[in-house]
Amino acid sequence: MAAFWKSNQRVLTWAGYLIVALALLWLVQNQMGDRPPARLVQTFITGLLTGGVYALIAVGIVIINKASGVFNFAHGWMMLFGGLVFWSFFSSGQIAPLAAVLLAIATAIMVFTMGGLRDLLNPRTVALAVVTVIILSGLMLLPGQELRYVRGLAGAVVGAVLSGLVVERFAIRPLIGQPLFAMVLMTLAIAEVLNGITQLVWGSVEIPLLLFVNPDGTSLSTIRIDASASLGGNIIIQPGLLIAFGLSLLAFIAFVLFFQFTNVGLAMRASAENQRLAQAVGLRVRVILAVAWAIAALLATTGGVLQGGATSLSLNMPLLALLAFPAVLLGGLESISGAMIGGLVIGVLEKMADLLFPGTQAGTELVPYLVLMVVLVIKPDGLFGQKRIERI
Repeated sequence: MAAFWKSNQRVLTWAGYLIVALALLWLVQNQMGDRPPARLVQTFITGLLTGGVYALIAVGIVIINKASGVFNFAHGWMMLFGGLVFWSFFSSGQIAPLAAVLLAIATAIMVFTMGGLRDLLNPRTVALAVVTVIILSGLMLLPGQELRYVRGLAGAVVGAVLSGLVVERFAIRPLIGQPLFAMVLMTLAIAEVLNGITQLVWGSVEIPLLLFVNPDGTSLSTIRIDASASLGGNIIIQPGLLIAFGLSLLAFIAFVLFFQFTNVGLAMRASAENQRLAQAVGLRVRVILAVAWAIAALLATTGGVLQGGATSLSLNMPLLALLAFPAVLLGGLESISGAMIGGLVIGVLEKMADLLFPGTQAGTELVPYLVLMVVLVIKPDGLFGQKRIERI
């Protein structure tokens, strides 16, 4: 028996996977019952739109992994922090000038000293820093509700870049060359610090972010597609989810182009392979890590703002990052495009599970982690990940 299993292990394993897949299809068919096909199509579309935000979160996690080789467990709290900073500038028409100037000065200092404080000795660098402070301060102090989107965007960018660079400078940079497990534990500590800061400054009450509304402040009308003749019902699409998906897709395309066609993206991938070797060949690993954390913070803020606009800003938002981890592993730890596909798949499976098992938490608390377990068993490197072989 043992010899038979050893000689036919691959065939028997895939036969078992096929049996499980057929059992799942049978279960889905029974659970659907007499529900119209329109309900299934609407659930699929909603899952895709939701998965777009998951994909954006997954891309941020992949960026840090490509630059430093670790998972950033603080990404969810960076999302909430960035979303709350955006809300503060977006909803308030009277920002204290001193606070805006100090934020702009701190951000400029952190940006122009990524390679060290000696960079401030260059007069050209100082001139650029002064111009940056003036521009950022002016944007953050724009008055009136008509310019709240520009003011909120400027405040969110400043908050994201500043928080990302501060985390890298004072928490991650001292660990360069140390075991990766130390960085993982540091990201967990950063998550708890951000948790405390968000509750200390903004409280723990859910905050609505009225981002996707009409100019007069009323809610956008839902999109109804009449499919009674072909699918037996109407398909309803929430405009907030649709807009969030479109913006997530644009952000994803921009960062894919950045990593594929810029020297910084190549340097970040090289740094992820071996930080000490990258330093030996002349790459400025400290600057690369700083840029990676700034980009990850921007992606986290973008995801937090889009998710907050589609739903609200609450302490449950960091849990979305936990749903993005299965998406990252499904697509592959080193693959940005794989993160996009993984996020869409997780979003669809989550909504399908909610449809098949109403009144339960199967979509958010079961299905993503079942996918995680299956991926780790069948293809640990993910669909588009690189298979690593270590020779001794």
